[in-house]
Amino acid sequence: MAASKSTKILTRRIWVLSLVSLFTDTASEMLYPVMPMYLKTIGFTIVLIGILEGMAEAVAGLSKSYFGSLSDYSGKRAPFVKLGYAFSALSKPLTALSPAIGWVFMMRTVDRLGKGIRTGARDALLSAEATSATKGRVFGFHRSMDTLGAVLGPGIALLYLYFYPGQYLKLFYFALFPGLLAVGLTFLLKDKKTAKTKVSVRPTFAESLSYWKKSPVLYRQVVAALLVFFLFNSSDIFLLIKIQEAGFSDTEVIGMYVFYNLTYAMISFPAGIFGDRFGLKKALLVGLALFSITYAGMAFSTHAWQFLILFFLYGTYAAFVEGNAKAWLSNIADPADAGKALGMFAGFQSICALFASTITGILWYNIGSGAALMVTALGAAVVLVWLSRVNPAAA
Repeated sequence: MAASKSTKILTRRIWVLSLVSLFTDTASEMLYPVMPMYLKTIGFTIVLIGILEGMAEAVAGLSKSYFGSLSDYSGKRAPFVKLGYAFSALSKPLTALSPAIGWVFMMRTVDRLGKGIRTGARDALLSAEATSATKGRVFGFHRSMDTLGAVLGPGIALLYLYFYPGQYLKLFYFALFPGLLAVGLTFLLKDKKTAKTKVSVRPTFAESLSYWKKSPVLYRQVVAALLVFFLFNSSDIFLLIKIQEAGFSDTEVIGMYVFYNLTYAMISFPAGIFGDRFGLKKALLVGLALFSITYAGMAFSTHAWQFLILFFLYGTYAAFVEGNAKAWLSNIADPADAGKALGMFAGFQSICALFASTITGILWYNIGSGAALMVTALGAAVVLVWLSRVNPAAA
């Protein structure tokens, strides 16, 4: 009986979308842990790395809301998913064509634009495949498969650097192969013939942001609290740099990152079950508490065993927050507005990343890594108290 129920929850479309995310993340995460090392070899400072990550996420953010609304308007999801994943697949090998700072910025922007195009439509597809009682599991399973790619990718990078230490460029070309596999899988996705839109006028960029005014009060309350949290949550690159500062080698840094993602992948689906069973709000509170503990601990850690424990907690935080946040918001929003509701949330999240990564880079440079990490830990603790006071009716 349990197996039958599981089969009904995880439909063919959910499996396809999850596999697409797995291979895309494999390509992305082959490069992510070596990116700060590569950027430093071509002249990027810590502040410039923060600006690069922030601006790239801002591009994704500014486009997610618009393309989510456009997906609602068109009544179609699959074309946005296909185009978005194609952009991301092609941008990675193109990054290696030139070490020029402007070129690196442009290719990183193309990669994130692809994410902006696909995110709202993809999440709307996932939401449509679930019921309000199963969305934690559906989004949790998708995050688990996505993050499994974040285990495979760094694992490949780790193996490569073992044999070719310091030779980063070829990895950018290798990343094309899992990216193209992901793009190929998107052609298995088709829109349902019954898909229709309630939107009669093609949305403009400005109009795509108007959903905030007409959205349910609970949606605005939850999103506002989470966005403040994301203002403190800078790129994971800073945690990798923190490990480097402690004297660990490239392979040790990547190994720690693989361990974090393995934890994330293994716990995401159980975290979704927790959210469905005990409440999506409770799942978010657990995640925020773990995040605050992790960053406070990172500020003072110097030994491998300490980082190992903290990255386990960090992976558990991500598993409890990422999928359950989308599940809760998709339950709150009208199904016809799923693209814009989830796209707007993801978009605002990325815009916050612009400020978070830039501010953290500046704080890191001026007052040191420990103080910068403590600021993040305290900010997350404030949001934890704030979100605990939000009415959990939709959870």
